[in-house]
Amino acid sequence: MIQEPRLSLVAGALLLVLCIFGLSAMPAGGGTPPFDHLYQVSTIDALLEGEYNGTCTIAELVRAGDTGIGTFHRLDGELVMVDGCVYQALSTGEVVRAGSDQTTPFAAVNRFRADRSFELGPVPNLSSLEEELDGMLATKERFTMVRVDGTFEQVKVRAPPAQDLPYPRLVDAIAGQQVFDLYQVPGTLVGTFSPESAKGTSVPGWHLHFISTDRRSGGHVLEVVTNRPVNVKLDELSDFTVRYPEGSGVRPGNLSENLSSDLIVVEKGR
Repeated sequence: MIQEPRLSLVAGALLLVLCIFGLSAMPAGGGTPPFDHLYQVSTIDALLEGEYNGTCTIAELVRAGDTGIGTFHRLDGELVMVDGCVYQALSTGEVVRAGSDQTTPFAAVNRFRADRSFELGPVPNLSSLEEELDGMLATKERFTMVRVDGTFEQVKVRAPPAQDLPYPRLVDAIAGQQVFDLYQVPGTLVGTFSPESAKGTSVPGWHLHFISTDRRSGGHVLEVVTNRPVNVKLDELSDFTVRYPEGSGVRPGNLSENLSSDLIVVEKGR
């Protein structure tokens, strides 16, 4: 494993050297994971190309952090980790507690410890929220985990159904996603900010998931509106590790196609 504390000096292509094939980034014997460390399972390009086979168990994921986002084996819904608990937002609209033996093909988690917190006033849409969060960042050259707690006038979320082999590419798989509009809902937005240099490895910019306070609804965030203040906490991260799926058909350097347009559709729903 190689960890790089100064990501501002790392070009996007060099992020591939962070890939590992085991769990050496996790504490041995189930110990406490380190602070300021983002642990990621696989890469966003691999997920875009249809790599949906789970390679990391939820039990292993919880060893790496207590806060994060991702998906499940076969792309079966959206993963939200809050306060050390992992939830699965299904395409039926249900949210269930994930089992320790379930697996994920893609996730990003950390042991959350806020470096800074803010009260954020009304925001009319997701784009405005992301602009406000951009302004709170100390730098756009580092990974950051965000947590936003409050009551939201509207949150639009999505969750894809489980896919069957041969797996379609992600932009085609989400054609069958289910979208839910939640109104006057208290809950938590959790997500990552990734620097532009991480393109292909992570989702550049903000990638947000939502879970309601009653843990009955959630998913990948497509839109959000709040007419009242919400609490924002930012955890700025200095270390980043990728667990690359051993035995995968996709390898660094194989993903030559520009997947930027696919990613916009996948992340923003347009």
